[in-house]
Amino acid sequence: MPRHFNTAGPCRVDLHYMLPPERRVPEVRALVDTQAYFALHSPRQVGKTTALTALAASLTREGRYAAVMVSMETGAAFPDDVGAAESAALDAWRLAATFSLPPELRPPAWPEAAPGSRIQAALTAWTAACPRPLVVFIDEIDALRDQALLSVLRQMRAGHNYRPTAFPWSLALVGLRDVRDYKVAAGGTDRLNTGSPFNIKVESLTMRGFTADEVAELYAQHTADTGQRFELDAVARAFELTRGQPWLVNALAYVITTKLVTDRARAVTAADVERARDVLIERQDTHLDSLAERLRDPRVRAVVEPMIQGAALASLAPDDLRFVIDLGLVRRDDDGAVEVANPIYREIIVRSLTDAMRASIPKFAPTWLRDDGTVDWSRLRDAFVAFWPQHGEALRGASAYPEAASHLVLMAFLHRVVNGGGRVERELAIGSGRLDLGVEVHGERLGVEVKTWRDADKSRDPTVAALGQLEEYLARFGTSRGWLVLFDQRSGQPDLPERLRVEARVTASGREITVIRL
Repeated sequence: MPRHFNTAGPCRVDLHYMLPPERRVPEVRALVDTQAYFALHSPRQVGKTTALTALAASLTREGRYAAVMVSMETGAAFPDDVGAAESAALDAWRLAATFSLPPELRPPAWPEAAPGSRIQAALTAWTAACPRPLVVFIDEIDALRDQALLSVLRQMRAGHNYRPTAFPWSLALVGLRDVRDYKVAAGGTDRLNTGSPFNIKVESLTMRGFTADEVAELYAQHTADTGQRFELDAVARAFELTRGQPWLVNALAYVITTKLVTDRARAVTAADVERARDVLIERQDTHLDSLAERLRDPRVRAVVEPMIQGAALASLAPDDLRFVIDLGLVRRDDDGAVEVANPIYREIIVRSLTDAMRASIPKFAPTWLRDDGTVDWSRLRDAFVAFWPQHGEALRGASAYPEAASHLVLMAFLHRVVNGGGRVERELAIGSGRLDLGVEVHGERLGVEVKTWRDADKSRDPTVAALGQLEEYLARFGTSRGWLVLFDQRSGQPDLPERLRVEARVTASGREITVIRL
């Protein structure tokens, strides 16, 4: 069976193109050798399970340890029945050991034990029976919740003092979140907030994405197997769109090589990568769908909402920012600024937040299109100005992100405008004080800057500063045509349509800008 790009489950070297799995977790071997108990947390489908499964196999094959990757996922169905959660997990552990370890290293029959002590009893018995030091990587630990999770963590801590003769030599908790963010309904909170009751961990590791060179290395495996090249600009664009997120890197290549460019004699181009990007965004597979689901979390909203507006993070708790970074939704750039993790996630975030709005906008005729298919931008302006008093305010009130609702409604409108005939690009940046949108319809471009005038800015009209910012954005976007949309949300302002004004302004370099005050 020919190898292919994997988008579902752990990678296998005989089936999938893959990079050396231990490369992105180099610290783990040293932690194992020092009998450490530690945590490894990273977003879904970054490669944790693949890497640690491969490392466990290597450690076992080398003869010093009996190492195994097990999972707590089957116990997740029993958050409040500790005994049932333990039994379900232990059944899965035995199966994992059967498939990954030779008979002499597999666990004995699990001992009889009371609920709340079965995991500890099982690991104690296995350690005692095993002729080698036992190393256990416990995947999906944060699939457990509430009392089941607390019980398992306490059992790990209780057994820790008896290692390595009566408890595993080394043990890792593997999941999406760091230990402090495990979901536990206890003590008036829904998180542990500290490492306790797993305060025995030596370190919390994360797993990085692919570098640009690693994306090229992965894609080169396809070339070696099939002869089909990825052009240099295609590889560069794939890294730019994904920022090395492993599932996205694989998913782009999978769509290209199985759906878009099946002729192996034709090289993959940057245009093919763009087409694959659009397919992924429209299809919104499970990975991207679960990403969108995270937007409902208040801690995620506290980061994403000001990012849409270009506002500062204000009084955001450091733990909340770290949580959103750990989820993989945002990242810190080289200067330490926070940004959405990659352009594909940025598009998924905005589309998810505007989906209901787009569905609620009544169907309207594209009055801004001329007979030859070109855009009459003055008609588009008139269409937007007519749309906002009729529908904009109502849609704002239905947004789950009220502070950014105006920005989201505007983007929903523009998405309906392009509707298969173009695209809307956006730049989201915390602290920039604005949102920049690039609209392309049938090859013609419009740059849009969005500003909000709030009570805190009562003494100064932001228009002049915004025109300078817009001019800079238009130069980058490659157009001389622009709108400045100013949402006046100061208290005491008249209602629409009284405060709605449209005026023409000219920038310092002579660009004609339409200012729309709402």
